[in-house]
Amino acid sequence: MLIDEVLTPDSSRFWPSVSYKVGKAQESYDKQYLRDYLTSIDFDMQTQIDLPPTVLDNTLKKYIEAYVKLTGNRPNLD
Repeated sequence: MLIDEVLTPDSSRFWPSVSYKVGKAQESYDKQYLRDYLTSIDFDMQTQIDLPPTVLDNTLKKYIEAYVKLTGNRPNLD
């Protein structure tokens, strides 16, 4: 039985195999981009912030790219 968040960008790491390098930071299709941004601004998890539009857009692009690579389809976001 599988329950809750199986193979989602929030619970799994997705890396493209063609660019994978052992011991190196990997290009990813997951929430690590957002985590890295929050670390770079010393976000303390106690304060509510508004994310810049570029961070929101780039995070969305990564999730869409993961969806396309895993399903072969583009999501309908309308």
